Amino acid sequence: SYYNPPSLMEDNRVLPSPQGDYHFTDAVTDHAVQFIKGQKEGQPYFLYAAYSAPHFPLHAREADIAKYRGKFKAGWDALRQERYRRQVEMKIVDASWPLPPRSAQEMAWAEIDPAYLAWFDERMAVYAAMVEQMDRGVGAIMDAVKSRADRDNTVVIFLSDNGGCAEEIFPSGNAAEDFPRQTRAGAPVRPGNVPSIMPGPEATYGSYGMDWAGYSNTPFRLFKSFVHEGGISTPMIVWWHGRIKPGITREPGHIVDVMPTLLELSRGAYPAEFKGNRVLPLEGRSLVPVLAGGTRPEATCVWEHEGNRAIRQGDWKLVSRLPGSWELYNLKTDRTETRDLAKTMPEKVTILAALYEKEAQRTGIKPFAGRQTPVGREDNSIFKK
Repeated sequence: SYYNPPSLMEDNRVLPSPQGDYHFTDAVTDHAVQFIKGQKEGQPYFLYAAYSAPHFPLHAREADIAKYRGKFKAGWDALRQERYRRQVEMKIVDASWPLPPRSAQEMAWAEIDPAYLAWFDERMAVYAAMVEQMDRGVGAIMDAVKSRADRDNTVVIFLSDNGGCAEEIFPSGNAAEDFPRQTRAGAPVRPGNVPSIMPGPEATYGSYGMDWAGYSNTPFRLFKSFVHEGGISTPMIVWWHGRIKPGITREPGHIVDVMPTLLELSRGAYPAEFKGNRVLPLEGRSLVPVLAGGTRPEATCVWEHEGNRAIRQGDWKLVSRLPGSWELYNLKTDRTETRDLAKTMPEKVTILAALYEKEAQRTGIKPFAGRQTPVGREDNSIFKK
């Protein structure tokens, strides 16, 4: 809950339920700004501001929601095409990369019963409101950074942890085990992505679902939980006033590159041992050459999440969605993963699959034996005409 976080802590103390006009996104911003302003000039500081937004539940202030209400009534199909067109125009996306079709589980906007269109629009409107609220917070943090004398010696990194989330919330509260059952005023919280529950207020607990996640992930395939590009590819913005020139780089990086990047920038050292315990060797490679406008030698990256697997070596990516077989893509010519080359290039599949198994053994990846996070709905017929 953004209005009543169930596990709110400060300095290792469990806090009581917040009072008044509280929203967790604003609280993260306020604490971050207060922290920055409280740092001694010339003394290095580190801030990790981990917003939950726009992760479900869909909780936003009415004033923000109102700005977006009705703006998504064209539907995810038309809006996805429009977003793709703009991405190509802005040269964010290569025009040679096809826009993949909807997944089999996603609905066509045109087949939805008109009685439910306002509810679908509202879900995306609340999501957009949550993004704007976070965006204002990032702006406030940047203002605090820029107001300091040491601003030119401060590096800011902004990124998301994964692609759009296709999880649906059902009235049983399936994916929401850790939410308050009551509002702070004592009213019952109603979980579920059902048209009788309009998201946004404290007494609701819902998500925007698979169809809007597909729109969010334009132009990529699949979603959070998967290791196709729609699950693992997110943009990263790095700001360092006077040191990093504005522009776009298409050099691939991985989250494990952040630590060696910060170590190089701060001239820090990574320990081999801590308090008598051996520390695992550092993974990743510094992004400093990329931030300086250059490139890095090709690297091999490996992913595994809930049995979904992938390995990338240069422009080649081998990827599998559990329990499916390997798929092979050349990301330079097909970043949207629409042309599977596995059957026409079996030797490449064999080489990359063997390298994946070698890396899996080295890094401790084990065969997945759990239950995958469910995505989408098994039955969409209740929403259709």
